[in-house]
Amino acid sequence: MYSASDLRKGLRIEIEGAPYLITEFQFVKPGKGQAMYNCKLKNLITGATISRTFRDNARIDEPKLESKKMRFSYENGDALVFLDEEYNEVTMSAQVFGDKRFFLAEDMEVTVLFHNGRPIDVTLPTFVEKEIVHTEPGVRGDTATNVLKPAQIPGGYTLQVPLFVNVGDVIRIDTRTGEYVDRILKK
Repeated sequence: MYSASDLRKGLRIEIEGAPYLITEFQFVKPGKGQAMYNCKLKNLITGATISRTFRDNARIDEPKLESKKMRFSYENGDALVFLDEEYNEVTMSAQVFGDKRFFLAEDMEVTVLFHNGRPIDVTLPTFVEKEIVHTEPGVRGDTATNVLKPAQIPGGYTLQVPLFVNVGDVIRIDTRTGEYVDRILKK
């Protein structure tokens, strides 16, 4: 259990049975009365954001979160299947992932965050390498600084890449932002 003085940006707390992440934090001490802690909170399950004010004497629950290293096994319709070290299967909805699901590769090691035994979030490696399956050829003469064009990777995810990237090239993508980093292999 946390007290209000423990609150800070990045701390995970539990409100009404749901885990929240403190995204913004402000300490307010009025001239009269108790100190207050104004927080913006992000629900780790739904992604919704709320504002909440805690008094100086407030008690806040600590969420029961657990992180596990797992490996991506396969996709089964709208479900993604992961295996832990003991080869126990954990199935997650593709909705939990959002665009992160396009960056998964077979046997990729990820960190899965569980709340009360239920998977709620996945942390992928920072960079992944994917092949370009579709893009328009770059037109000579369009070489002004930082000119980008859309390109598609397997699974249908589209991102912006420089003009020199072509179909068959392997690129590195930052999984946190979904953006192009650099070209690894030229075809």
